[in-house]
Order: sequence, then structure tokens, then C-alpha cells
Amino acid sequence: MVIVSAWATSLSAVLMGLVEGITEYLPISSTGHLILVERCLRVSFHESFDVVIQSGAVLAVLVEYRRRFVRLAKLRQADGFAGWRGLWWLLLTTLPAMVLGLLAHGTIKEYLFTPGVIAGALMVGGVAMIALERRLPELQDEGVDALGWQRALGIGLFQCLAMIPGTSRSMATILGGRLLKLSRRTAAEYSFFAAVPVLLLAGAYDFYKGLPTLQRADWLPYIIGITVSFLVARLAIRWLMRLISSHTLEGFGWYRIALGVVIGVALLR
Repeated sequence: MVIVSAWATSLSAVLMGLVEGITEYLPISSTGHLILVERCLRVSFHESFDVVIQSGAVLAVLVEYRRRFVRLAKLRQADGFAGWRGLWWLLLTTLPAMVLGLLAHGTIKEYLFTPGVIAGALMVGGVAMIALERRLPELQDEGVDALGWQRALGIGLFQCLAMIPGTSRSMATILGGRLLKLSRRTAAEYSFFAAVPVLLLAGAYDFYKGLPTLQRADWLPYIIGITVSFLVARLAIRWLMRLISSHTLEGFGWYRIALGVVIGVALLR
């Protein structure tokens, strides 16, 4: 029975890693999907598992855009999204969510991590995505080097919406960037970079909070989930960047609405 249980937990961790890797950078809410899948699997992971496996998706960005992060590490670089200037922009993007997360972490996990909240956030976000994608004009792609500190801060404020499970950090930052006059491609690319500090901080904080309850058996699911999410997230990043070269994000909006309706109907049964 112990062996069967270990295999079941490992397979569930693989599935959770797949879901995390696919959904983290697509505007459909990775947290919402992870909560729903975990409930469907009826398997219990360590309390910090859902948040910590996001570090695999973070590593995917670091590897995929390693040249950009090398430029950030060269502190004397003064042009565009590089050096101290680029790090300053990332800090401005990260601060709002970091402060809100520290102040409301417990309340958010206690009251908002429910299927009902996820269903509502998915549908509202889907409607907003469709409406904005139809109304916002196509803009010339200037690249993240033309971002500026004002838009970096603005995107950080939009990122706070992702504290509500089902909203999607990716959706909030991409649509926020679009509202701040960024092209779809630039907004998506900066959304990847903005994910790195906020997801690392969230994962580290959640892991620290759950450390007293961590057991030896919890390590294998963590390793599996992080590894799978890293591999799949790299593919998802490449696919999304190819997609937005010739398509809008409206399809994701319809997917969100459909999933929200399915969850809502299931809750009413």
C-alpha cells in the first residue's frame, strides 16, 4: 500500500508540474488550475507545494532569456532594460505585489482559494480580455528596452490583481502593459521577466511558512513538480511568443469563460 501510494503521489506531482508549466505564462491562471486539479486528484501535497513548484517555471525564464539576465547582472549597463536601470524597473514592478502579499497572505489563502472565487475570476477576466483585445489598437513593437519606470510601476500595480486565484498574473501584467501602450509582444515578454522576482519571493516565503510541517516524503513530489514545470514552461513560453506574432489573446478569454462556466455548473450540482 505504501508503494502504491508513493507511485500515485509521484504521478500526481508529474501532472501538477505539467499544469504549472503550461499555465504559468499563459493568461489562464496557473494557481486556479493547480487548485482545481489537486482537488480532482484528491491527493494531498505539502501545504507549500502549489506555490513552490512555480520556481521551475521561473528557471525556465532564466534559461530561455539568459542573455537578457546577463545584461541585468552587468550593473554598469545604462541603456534600456539592463544593469541598475533594469533592476530598478523590476523592483518597481515587484514591490506592490510583495507588499500586498506580506500584508494579506493568510487572508488570501484562507478565503480566496476556493472553486467559486476561481470560477468568478476566470469569467470576469475572460470578458475583460476579449473586450480589451477587440478595442486596444495594434502598436509597434518597441521592445522592453523602451519600457520606462512609470510603466514598470503601472504593470506592478496591475500584477496585484493576480492575488485573486483565477485572475492570472500573466493576464494582469499583459493586459496592464497593453493598457499602458505596450505592444502585445513586449507586454508578454516583460510579463515573463516580472514573474521571476515575484514568484521566487512568493515561493520562498510560502516554503518558509510551511517548513515546520515539511517531511522527508514531501521532497520527491517537490523535485518532480519543479523539474516537470521547468521543462514544460520552456515550451509554453516559445509557443506563446509564436502565437502572439500573428494572433490576439481573445481565444484565451473564451477558454477562461468556458472553464468558469463548467466550474460554476459543477458547484451548483
